[in-house]
Amino acid sequence: MAVNDAHDEKQSTQREVAILDSINEGVFTVDLDWRITGFNKSAERITGVSKTDAIGNMCCDVFRASVCEKNCPLRQTMTSGKPTINATADIINQQGQRIPIRISTALLKDTDGTIIGGVESFQDLTRIEQLQKQLQASYTFEDIVGRSKAMTQLFEILPQISASNSTVLIEGPSGTGKELFARAIHNLSPRKDAPFIVVNCAALPDTLLESELFGHKAGAFTDAKSDKPGRFVLADKGTIFLDEIGDISPAMQVRLLRVLQERVVEPLGDVKSVPIDIRVVAATNKSLTKLVSDGSFREDLYYRIRVIDLKLPGLKQRREDIPLLLDHLITKFNSLQGKDIAGVSDEVMAALMEHDYPGNVRELENIIEQAFVLCRGSIIELSNLPPELRPVVGDGQKHHPQMSLDAMEKFLITESLQRHKGNRKKTAADLGINLSTLYRKIKTLDVQLPDIDGRTSQTQ
Repeated sequence: MAVNDAHDEKQSTQREVAILDSINEGVFTVDLDWRITGFNKSAERITGVSKTDAIGNMCCDVFRASVCEKNCPLRQTMTSGKPTINATADIINQQGQRIPIRISTALLKDTDGTIIGGVESFQDLTRIEQLQKQLQASYTFEDIVGRSKAMTQLFEILPQISASNSTVLIEGPSGTGKELFARAIHNLSPRKDAPFIVVNCAALPDTLLESELFGHKAGAFTDAKSDKPGRFVLADKGTIFLDEIGDISPAMQVRLLRVLQERVVEPLGDVKSVPIDIRVVAATNKSLTKLVSDGSFREDLYYRIRVIDLKLPGLKQRREDIPLLLDHLITKFNSLQGKDIAGVSDEVMAALMEHDYPGNVRELENIIEQAFVLCRGSIIELSNLPPELRPVVGDGQKHHPQMSLDAMEKFLITESLQRHKGNRKKTAADLGINLSTLYRKIKTLDVQLPDIDGRTSQTQ
């Protein structure tokens, strides 16, 4: 009878080994002394370590992972008794190459329920990481991220704009990345090796702004103890970025107009004009055309700075960029804060897709930065978001349901159709898909069409 039991146990063990060897994920087990007791074929393939060399050795010696010294998911599981799901780390294989992996862990128990060790499964993310890098390269311009039609159209014209010497006006709501675009224009221009000087016109009162822009001579005013070059002179041969230009006073507008027309500056307290060679990029979150019509902004200055006009969309107008921006921000904050957060939960993605973002990309960045501070796991959860983004249970309160990929796609198509008043061709162009694909998705996703039928429009 004992012989049969031993035979059955051996067959059962062989069957378990065969099953583990057949799966694509690496799997290994350790005993309570952290020595490896099991090592499947995928673990051999990913690490480059043979089963023979792995069995009996400490797991940290085999994997040399970025989390072995601290934050080891398997150690956390062995300590807390709670499994880990989808943590991320890097290991070094036998060839000395870095391999990104996704990890899940659990306790290992015998038939009596006694803990005898731990088990860890890990997936090689090398191919996924390569695809993500290719995707980010395709949808990243300098530090600007976007795949929406509005953004790709801007990406297409930025090289031509940068190659010219013309003055540029960048218009867009606060938080849309106006300075990023200004820097991109400079970095792609023949002036890229010269200074890029930033001036926030709204941050200084008129008297200080005048001194900052034009400089001053010693004795020009009470605290002027020495000569000081202005920002225009400092930007010589380079680019000056005049942010929030809509906030400057009428008197400052007159002085700025002269600089743009004659390309000379006159420091305070000096009678000599200093010639300058600069590229001017201005930005505003206000409607300059309205300010011109109100008489608070000079029309001649408006046309002088608006040689090339770039209009940046708010994040609400390009929601399809949110998943891409999230990937970018998670990568950024992982690097800055030394964390290994893999992504956001479906509920968080739903909440972020539905939010209107009055603060635009800057607001999204602040949301993710806060989430990184509060997140203790590998996935950002609803509890890590600011209170206004969390669902509130109660009558009349908005809930954030789990949004699947299909639901997200339906949401974006519906919103784009409404924005284009039902015009299918414009909607397809906006989403970057073929018209036939749009019609198929409208049908399969059961998209509710706007009351206005854009197909009757001549612009269809």
